[in-house]
Amino acid sequence: MTMTFVNLPVRDLTVATEFYRALGFTSDQATPDGDSMMITVSDTTRLMLHVRSAFEGYTRVPVTDPTTSREVIVGLSAESRERVDELVDRAVVAGGESLGAGITNGPMYMRGFRDLDGHQWSFLHLAG
Repeated sequence: MTMTFVNLPVRDLTVATEFYRALGFTSDQATPDGDSMMITVSDTTRLMLHVRSAFEGYTRVPVTDPTTSREVIVGLSAESRERVDELVDRAVVAGGESLGAGITNGPMYMRGFRDLDGHQWSFLHLAG
């Protein structure tokens, strides 16, 4: 089984962890140094949150400012259009920024948001 680990820098590890818990994801223990937290998104996907200095230690380059540029858009599937809307609505209630109404493109329905640190996310449903 291949697992996916999405690593993101955050300003405040505790606040970011609570944001993702509000979406229904679960968190494991912080690393021993307290600089990182693993969030379980699904059986095969983990989100690794790192304080900015720890992230820069791994990448050896400065953290990109997500308010002025994008390095990646994280997209996750959902089992229905309703679930897409529910997840984005939960993100907004937890302090995230909605990127507007959902978009339908053929069999795909997608809706996006930015998290507390400005990282862009989208949930999407592909009708079978």
